[in-house]
Amino acid sequence: MPSVSETADVVICGGAAIGSSVAYHLAAEPGFSGKVVVIEKDPTYRYSASALSAASIRQQFSSAVNIRISLFGIDFLRHIGRHLAVDGEVPAIDLHEGGYLYLADAEGKKILEANHRLQRQEGADIALYGAEALRGRFPWLNTEDLACGSYGVSGEGWFDGWALLQAFRRKARSLGIEYRQGEVARYLTENGRITGVELADGGRIACGAAVNASGTHGARLAATAGVAIPVRSMKRYIFTFHCKGDVGNCPLLIDTAGAWCRPEGQRTAEGQLFIGSCSPLTPEQDVEWIETDPAAEDVDWPFFEEAVWAPLAHRIPAFEQIRPGRAWAGPYDMCGLDHNAIVGPAVGLPNLYLANGFSGHGLQQSPAVGRGIAEHIAHGRYRSLDLADLGHERIVAGRPLAEANII
Repeated sequence: MPSVSETADVVICGGAAIGSSVAYHLAAEPGFSGKVVVIEKDPTYRYSASALSAASIRQQFSSAVNIRISLFGIDFLRHIGRHLAVDGEVPAIDLHEGGYLYLADAEGKKILEANHRLQRQEGADIALYGAEALRGRFPWLNTEDLACGSYGVSGEGWFDGWALLQAFRRKARSLGIEYRQGEVARYLTENGRITGVELADGGRIACGAAVNASGTHGARLAATAGVAIPVRSMKRYIFTFHCKGDVGNCPLLIDTAGAWCRPEGQRTAEGQLFIGSCSPLTPEQDVEWIETDPAAEDVDWPFFEEAVWAPLAHRIPAFEQIRPGRAWAGPYDMCGLDHNAIVGPAVGLPNLYLANGFSGHGLQQSPAVGRGIAEHIAHGRYRSLDLADLGHERIVAGRPLAEANII
C-alpha cells in the first residue's frame, strides 16, 4: 500500500461477498462513475465467513425485509450470467433448489403458521404440511412428535458460496474496481463525516464515502469512528458425514432441537454425503473467534455427537448408522441485538455505510444488500428495495427487529 495520501470516491473495507457485491453494484450503477477501492486484508479469504459457511438461501424468515431480500437473491442466483458473466463466461455456482424444511412440535406450530402467512403474502413459494403430509412426502422422517413442517417448494436451497464470492470479485474488477491487499486501521473523521481511511502501514486514502464490510472485525473498525455496533465474532462448526440409508430428496432440514443437515453433492458408493451442525451453540461453546489463535480452528467433536448427531438420528432413523467425515470451524459476525444485519448509513456519520452483523445470512443477502448500498451511495436513498428496517437507527434506539427463524 502506498504511504502517501490518495483519493477515492468510495473505499470499501472488506472484499468478501458483501464488499465485492457493493463494489460490483457500484460499478454497474448507471448513476455512479466514481473511483472505488476495495481494501482486503487477506485475499485468500481463509477465515472469511463467505468461504466457510454452508452457503444456502431461504425465504423462510419472519420479517418482510428479509423475505424480500432473499426473493431478490434467488432471482439473482438463478440468472447469475445476466449479472456476473465476464467475456461471455457464466459463473458456475451450482445452485440447487432443494428447499428448507423447518419442523415444529405443538408449541412451535403457531410460529410457523404466522411465518407462513407472511411468507405467502410476500410471494414466497412455501408450503405448510401437517404430520401426515410430512410422512407422505418424506417417508424417512420420524414425525411422531411433530405437529407440522414448513417447506420451501421452490426458491430455497444451497449453492457454491466460494464461486459466488469469486464471481463478484471477477466482475467488479472487469468493470474497473480496484482491489488492494491491506488492512484499514481506522476511519478519519471531520465535522460529522468520514474524510478517509488510515491503513495499518500508515498510508491514507481520502474518500467521499466508506463502506464497512469487514465481517468479524466490523465492530472494531466502526468504533474508530465513534460508531458502536453490537457485533461480535462467534465460532461455528460444520460437520460432514456419509449415510448409506435411503434419505432421498432431503431438503435442508432444521429439527425442533436446532440441529440441521442437508445433502452435499451426488450419492456415491460410500452413501450420501451430508453436512450439518446445530445453531445456536450453548453459551459455553459460543466462544469468540480469534483469527491469530491456532486453536480457533479446532473442532469440538463431542458437540457433534451430543448436539448434532443425536437429534438428527432421532429425526432421521437412517442417521443412526453414519460414517463421520471431516469438519471445520468458521466465523459468524453476530449481531447481538437481534441476529439481523446492520445495513445502511451510520447514525451521525451519513457517509459511513454499515454492512455488518449478518449472523450467517451474508452470502444469501449479498446481492440485495450490495445493490441497496450502491443505490444509497449513488442516489442518497434506496431505490429498488427499502432496507431501512435493517438500519443503524434500530441499534441506537435499542429496537430489535424480531426474527423467529434463527439458524
